[in-house]
Amino acid sequence: METFKTIIEPFRIKSVEPVHLSTPEQRAGYLESAHYNPFLLKSEQVIIDFLTDSGTSAMSSRQWAAIMQADESYAGASSWERFESAIQDLTGMPHVLPTHQGRAAERILYGHLGGKGKYFISNTHFDTTRANIEYSGANAIDIPVQEALDMDSSYPFKGNMDVQQLEKHVAGLGAKNISGVILTVTNNTGGGQPASMKNAREVSAVCRKHGILFILDACRIAENAYFIHEKEAGYTGSSFKSIAQEMCSLADACVMSAKKDALVNMGGFLALRSNELAAACTQLLIITEGYTTYGGLSGRDMEAVAVGLEEVFDPSYLKYRITSTTYLGEHIRKLGVPVVFPIGGHAVYVNARMLYPHIPVHEYPGQALVCELYRKGGIRSVEVGSVMFGKYDADKKLIPAAMDLVRLAIPRRVYTQSHIDYVVEVFEKIIAGKNNTSGYKITWEPEFLRHFTAHFEPVH
Repeated sequence: METFKTIIEPFRIKSVEPVHLSTPEQRAGYLESAHYNPFLLKSEQVIIDFLTDSGTSAMSSRQWAAIMQADESYAGASSWERFESAIQDLTGMPHVLPTHQGRAAERILYGHLGGKGKYFISNTHFDTTRANIEYSGANAIDIPVQEALDMDSSYPFKGNMDVQQLEKHVAGLGAKNISGVILTVTNNTGGGQPASMKNAREVSAVCRKHGILFILDACRIAENAYFIHEKEAGYTGSSFKSIAQEMCSLADACVMSAKKDALVNMGGFLALRSNELAAACTQLLIITEGYTTYGGLSGRDMEAVAVGLEEVFDPSYLKYRITSTTYLGEHIRKLGVPVVFPIGGHAVYVNARMLYPHIPVHEYPGQALVCELYRKGGIRSVEVGSVMFGKYDADKKLIPAAMDLVRLAIPRRVYTQSHIDYVVEVFEKIIAGKNNTSGYKITWEPEFLRHFTAHFEPVH
């Protein structure tokens, strides 16, 4: 196969959506009206939207064509059969529960398994996962490998779980009190870093030895498979899909937000091996989502998911996807922007605490960066740090997160090379003005998932 320095987008654009350009003065007003929280901005006020890669993909002509043949029958629709078949083919699990998105699957599974005195252990829980677990009364414990704490090392699988720590937690907590061990691929909170097949195999072995449920959070499993193919010995001759199937074969359950690697705008599922667990979760599905053959989805959604789960494993697509993300990360790194390295699959993570060492953690340097990115370039991003994961002690003093990161999550098949080059230019302005950037304080927050709706004000 011919090789070129330039990796082009492996698609042509057939439909366009306008981007509303704005001035710095306009954006300053928009940001103030949104209480300095980019979640509260209107989409037309955003030039480049890196808030999330969830549900923001551009669907293909094949997906749109499949939507037109959708069967919207309440029960036993042919669209359900195609959806179920695609998921069974990927996961190898007989029981498939359709949900409107990943957090609904999490609510069903973790709500059933959780409760006071119960524990879930993960490489790193993401925000909605942790919230669903803690809402049930259970505890969420993160045990990433030590290599994940070194942002600049070239260790290829920083998304791995620390297996020795897992064994210690099992011994200390008791296997009967651990409701599940969750391996998230790729590890979103940990910088979009992949987990290796070796690590998944070791985690699975520990769970089987102690009779603990092993759950795979597979929302970016195709991207994780790409990294295994490229970086783990023994997989260069394997297809991306076969790698994903092998990883699923190690798990007892699989949760997926299809809004990521199924390339759709809405959808998710819970797949299970256990007949007993499936029966219990199916009852919760019917109560909270819908009937077993549609859950929270229309036939149109299910058709799009079935096609997306095929398209996402296309080698040209995955190479383009990972290369374009790496391009952004490496270019801003050359500017002196501290990023999590190696660059992850779906996003670039900037270490705002290192970028703004003069901003104390209780003034949320990550929130300062997301505001500066919007003010200077109309780029919407999200803080993954002490706003999202920080806690308070008994005296209401902030217990900060381990790192204050800002995630630039890149929607799939949406932006072109010139959009990415524009983002690099905005970071040039960020670097030039970083010493004059000040922190923020929270003026209002909800009890759970505060980053979605909290209000902020500049400190100075």
